[in-house]
Amino acid sequence: MTGLFLLAGLLASGVARADVYKYQDGNGVTHLTNVPEEASRGPYELWKKSEATKPKGWQDGYRSLPRLDRRSYADTVARFSGLYGVEPTLVRAVIHAESAFRPDAVSPKGAGGLMQLMPATAQRFDVSDRFDPEQNIAGGVAYLALLLDLFEGDRELAVAAYNAGENAVARYEGIPPYEETQTYVKRVMQLQAAYAGSG
Repeated sequence: MTGLFLLAGLLASGVARADVYKYQDGNGVTHLTNVPEEASRGPYELWKKSEATKPKGWQDGYRSLPRLDRRSYADTVARFSGLYGVEPTLVRAVIHAESAFRPDAVSPKGAGGLMQLMPATAQRFDVSDRFDPEQNIAGGVAYLALLLDLFEGDRELAVAAYNAGENAVARYEGIPPYEETQTYVKRVMQLQAAYAGSG
């Protein structure tokens, strides 16, 4: 019961916007914190992920989220980022937000692979196997490059178009008023900043 009161208080205070860690002690009391330093000193586990940084596939309460991943597919990301003139930190942020670096990820809408390409997008960029990391990253980065060019280098509009489609961004003359897309743009921008700042 105490744990429920603690949870209600934490969520009501708006802390749910940050990562929330929890553990249950021997008396059955659930302890919650949004301070990573405090969590690292105790038997806490990540329980609720910030809406701003969780990937699409995240479901609170039972999945763990990888930390910033600078190693996975580093050579492939660097090669295609250089080829298409897209910042590698942006590519890495999109992969993190889309699939959490899982090449076999499939969304409920049918997007697949690291950069969650829809079949039509894959065909558009000559990707024959969306679940092949090399092809998927090549197609995803090519699409990002096209969107950045289309929206004159505006990363937020390009990322919004990556999520909702370029026609939706053009129709609304900005980020579409879809909750998913607005959250996605914030998430990718925060992730890119984190990747850029992590050395």
